[in-house]
Amino acid sequence: MDLSLLIGQAVVNGLVVGLLYLLMAVGFTLVFGVMRIVNFAHAEFYMLGAFVTFLCVTRFELPFLPSVALTFVVAVIIGWVIEWAVLKPFRHDELNGMIATIGLAMILQNGALMLFGPDPQSMPSVATGVLRMGDLLVPNSRVYVVLCSAAVLLAMWLFLRTSRTGRALRAVVQDIEIAQIQGIKAKLIYPLGFGLGVGLAAVAGGLMAPLFSVSPFIGAGPMLKAFIVVILGGLGSIPGAALASLLLGITESVAGTFLSTSTADILIFALVIGMLVVRPSGLLGRPE
Repeated sequence: MDLSLLIGQAVVNGLVVGLLYLLMAVGFTLVFGVMRIVNFAHAEFYMLGAFVTFLCVTRFELPFLPSVALTFVVAVIIGWVIEWAVLKPFRHDELNGMIATIGLAMILQNGALMLFGPDPQSMPSVATGVLRMGDLLVPNSRVYVVLCSAAVLLAMWLFLRTSRTGRALRAVVQDIEIAQIQGIKAKLIYPLGFGLGVGLAAVAGGLMAPLFSVSPFIGAGPMLKAFIVVILGGLGSIPGAALASLLLGITESVAGTFLSTSTADILIFALVIGMLVVRPSGLLGRPE
């Protein structure tokens, strides 16, 4: 295969993967920005979303997009209830809050293990064929999922930029004390921010379910990538997460194509360590 074509194919694949990482990382950084805790249960909400979509499509025979929409609603409600019932006492206690999310992750993963078993399960593809862009080929199933991911991210961006509730959420992310002085009710923003954050993780899981298998252990890899994206982009910075996710996806794809998967992982973690040394606040994060 021609070298330029190979590079182009690797970059396109990297953009696809990067956009999917972004969907999960935005939820992760949104939860951190609002609550100032690292949500170690984020991977399990990704897994939960994959199973809800899987059940809706395979057991209840619902169309794919309504299944993903239902997954988002279910995850937001569950996230809202968990924040109110479990994490509320730790709103100003970051360490114990993070420990609580570790316990929550273990409960969710083992619950899924008891309900569905350890074996991976396959979901029917949402589209067939390939999209041809010149000499580049992209499976339609990936194009379909990427378009859905972009639509979800656009909807979230419009919500955060234009709605009164979204602006209140951004104000809390930027400075909670000033936000409260301006009359924003943090007691409502906390569960809303957590619910939306885990809802995005669940949507990412639901969208990836047709591309990969579904099992109680599928969240670990995307969780690690989301964590890397948040570190590279800057804790709490959504634009930074967008830039870092595309950078990560392209680096992973190009290095994996021309070198090996192990080398790609080494390069990614070297990039993370270099970023922590040179610019600890990340690409677009604010220095503490």
